[in-house]
Amino acid sequence: MRGKTRGFVTSAAGIGAIVAGLVVIDPRVREQATALVSGRGPTGEFNSVGVRMQEFGLVAMQAVRDQSIEHAPLTLFALAALVLFVLMLRT
Repeated sequence: MRGKTRGFVTSAAGIGAIVAGLVVIDPRVREQATALVSGRGPTGEFNSVGVRMQEFGLVAMQAVRDQSIEHAPLTLFALAALVLFVLMLRT
């Protein structure tokens, strides 16, 4: 049980680091993160948390897609690293 908890925390920290990197790099993601934290939408209206999280997720995925297109070799390296990591966890 303790190993599963450690794995979950490690995975969450990795995803958090990726999101933090996107916030630093991409102004669209930074704007959505600010709107998510402040409780306001991009046009200034108040939205529910679910709507703000959905908008943030969509913008983050678009930023990841744009960054992966711009940096294709690095994306392939990261994908290979992910595959090796998953294979390492299975053994």
